Amino acid sequence: MKTSIVLSFFGPLLIGLPSLLQKSPNISPSDIATAILLPLMMLAVSLAIRFASANIRLQRQRLEKKDAELRELLIQSRARERLFKTILDTVDVGIVAVDADGHKVLVNDQQRMFQHAASPAGGATEIEESKQLMFGQDKVTPLPEDKRPIHRAIAGETFANYLVWLGEGSARRAVSTAARIMRNDDGGFSGAVIVYSDVTGLVDALSAKEELISNVSHEFRSPLMSVLGNVDLVLDEADALSPAAVQRLEVVQRNAERLLSLVSDLLVSASAVLAVHARRTDLASLIDTTVGSAQTQADASHVSLSVDAPAPLWAHADPLRISQALDNLVSNAIKYSPDGGAVTVRARTVDDWVQLQVQDTGMGISEDETSRIFTRFFRSQAARQAEIPGVGLGLSITKTIVERHGGAITCESKPGAGTTFTMTLPREPS
Repeated sequence: MKTSIVLSFFGPLLIGLPSLLQKSPNISPSDIATAILLPLMMLAVSLAIRFASANIRLQRQRLEKKDAELRELLIQSRARERLFKTILDTVDVGIVAVDADGHKVLVNDQQRMFQHAASPAGGATEIEESKQLMFGQDKVTPLPEDKRPIHRAIAGETFANYLVWLGEGSARRAVSTAARIMRNDDGGFSGAVIVYSDVTGLVDALSAKEELISNVSHEFRSPLMSVLGNVDLVLDEADALSPAAVQRLEVVQRNAERLLSLVSDLLVSASAVLAVHARRTDLASLIDTTVGSAQTQADASHVSLSVDAPAPLWAHADPLRISQALDNLVSNAIKYSPDGGAVTVRARTVDDWVQLQVQDTGMGISEDETSRIFTRFFRSQAARQAEIPGVGLGLSITKTIVERHGGAITCESKPGAGTTFTMTLPREPS
């Protein structure tokens, strides 16, 4: 390469030199400039070609290096993709990812099995959600399109533990669904991920448990009614009995009534359908009735009762069921204030809702127990240590009643600082 540069200058110079010498001694400055100009131009061209070639070689080396790096990244990306796909196809939950337009961008093997179970007989596996056999919790009513998991996720909803039934007959599966939305850099909706979990075994086990509780409760109810009936007949003739016998019969009566109340709670708890007949109801009168009925219990426990509610206070509710819920909350508030205290029932309207609060100054519960307080048969550690009677069904039944009204119930509590339950009910029919 250096030789070519030297030749590019001296070659034209040597070629032009003989003609320059022939003009000697009449050589003009222009002749000298002409003789030197061509070699200089050739030298400049040669240098430019040299630099261009060097730059091209450098660019080629860089491109080859980047190409090698890209190939390595591609190999790693494909390996990760295979690992990701293997993991998705190994887990026992169905996973669907959709973009902002609702198009599926990812479906794992388990989800394809769910889609096959939900497809009509002889239908294809890859069918739209609107055409799948998808039913509500009663296993019979087809879910409307706007209530189906993928449609809800595309609409921007985030949810969890949403139970649906897929398919028919022996292939029918109970599926718990959850959805989380994805956002782009600007915070806008860019898609969603929907997860399907098969909970058929769990639902069947819970149904069997509820059926067992219901059957046992029915079997207990009949003999208890017989015991109470006969005790009442004997107590009607208490004048012919000794005081000790009357006292023992009253003990039998109280405990039989307690057992009957427990059996009734078990039956309500095990019932798949708790009937609610909502109508325009004055909650203020229900509160007064509940507080009046609980006054004897409060006096015995040295607990003061107070009411802070406007009258009338109209809501769309079943008076029988809401009275049952209020009785549970007020009775619990008194029961869990064993050393005396105060129980306050408040009510107010908030937009289209009515809020009922039952607040006590009793023993309270921990934050961890608050999250489980509405679970059937759950009892707090403090209640067990204080040997306060109960089986943990009242709050579960209360929650069911409120939710059947389309409302919600929450609990706020701190150990030693009391507890506040808040029920939210609709003011008018939805």
